[in-house]
Amino acid sequence: MSRPDLFADALLPEIGPNTTIAALAEEAAGCTRCRLYKDATQTVFGEGPPDARVMLVGEQPGDQEDLQGRPFVGPAGQVLDRALAEAGIDRDEVYVTNAVKHFKFEPRGKRRIHKKPDRPEIEACKWWLDREIAVIRPETVVALGATAGQALYGRAVKVLSERGRPSDDPRGFRLLLTVHPSMLLRIPDRAAKEKGFLAFVADLKMVA
Repeated sequence: MSRPDLFADALLPEIGPNTTIAALAEEAAGCTRCRLYKDATQTVFGEGPPDARVMLVGEQPGDQEDLQGRPFVGPAGQVLDRALAEAGIDRDEVYVTNAVKHFKFEPRGKRRIHKKPDRPEIEACKWWLDREIAVIRPETVVALGATAGQALYGRAVKVLSERGRPSDDPRGFRLLLTVHPSMLLRIPDRAAKEKGFLAFVADLKMVA
């Protein structure tokens, strides 16, 4: 009986012994695997130590990330930095990336409003994510939100009901699902926002 998953459980791609993240990033700078490159400022590749034990995977670059060319440097990145510090994790020791490497948005006046990546875009960009994992060889990969979860689990995920349950992935690492920090920014109630932040920190403490 076939599975309805987006991707089959597969081993990581074979890569050359001298392949580096820098080389992948240089190659990805000219990526045209989906149409998102046409409107984005640049490819935003992952960054972090080449021997990081932990990899954090978000959804896609936001406006600031698109302009600066670095992942998680905008408002959601600030929430992530604070949560990592609370969990006892040094951001400089983790590899941070996104499931999709180009900013998908719709113009609204002078603003560029985030738009969720669709299945073909996630699938096209999984080519890069798989190679990042193959180079880094992390012990733990954390999926931040539904898009990252879809890319890593190979199926649609229900973040709030599936979060915080580490599992052994057949590709050789522990996999953990939690919320994307941008979700916390959208909570209007202050008490609920703080409660959500503490739950996010608790998930990250499983990694620490």
